[in-house]
Amino acid sequence: MIHEVLPVGLLACNCSILGDETTGDAVVIDPGDETERVQEILRRHHLKAKYIVSTHAHIDHVGGIHKLQKATGAAVLMHGADLPLYENLAEQAAWLGVRAPEIAKVDERLKDGDVVIAGLLRLEVSATPGHSPGSLSLYLTGESARLFSGDTLFKGSIGRTDLWGGDYEQILHSLHQILRRFPDETPVFPGHGPSTILGSERAQNPFLRDL
Repeated sequence: MIHEVLPVGLLACNCSILGDETTGDAVVIDPGDETERVQEILRRHHLKAKYIVSTHAHIDHVGGIHKLQKATGAAVLMHGADLPLYENLAEQAAWLGVRAPEIAKVDERLKDGDVVIAGLLRLEVSATPGHSPGSLSLYLTGESARLFSGDTLFKGSIGRTDLWGGDYEQILHSLHQILRRFPDETPVFPGHGPSTILGSERAQNPFLRDL
């Protein structure tokens, strides 16, 4: 399996490129910006993007989706509860003082329990609302198991809930579900900042101590 993490854009969103070396199928998670760099990684590994998956629809995570979809033909997947956020990118862009990106066609609305399959890659979808109504986490199964937590769980912290559609009680419930579902040894790749291990967060993250 190929996995590269590329911090992109003004807010350094972690875009993950996952590739199956056997079939050449790839999944791109959260291409917030700098899609030319994403495409270079795909070309270098001889991969074809099959899916673009959004962990949530804040502009720093979805700003590059249209360009990447246009360049690769990949299907765009996100949770239906975040479609209103995605369809109002202009308002988010104005808040940040940047130009609004074009909006791509969303091909599939993900929900809790769905599975995204690309070649031998199998990503299980968990709805983890709180940072936004449609925030989700993706668990890659198999020998290279890992969790892509979006902006729900960070190393030493959790996602903010004072943005559009944020809810503190919801994010705490989502964090409890993450701790319940996945083993301590699970590597975690957040939407921003360094990777971590779920057991380390269970022991040391102050937001998780009472969950």
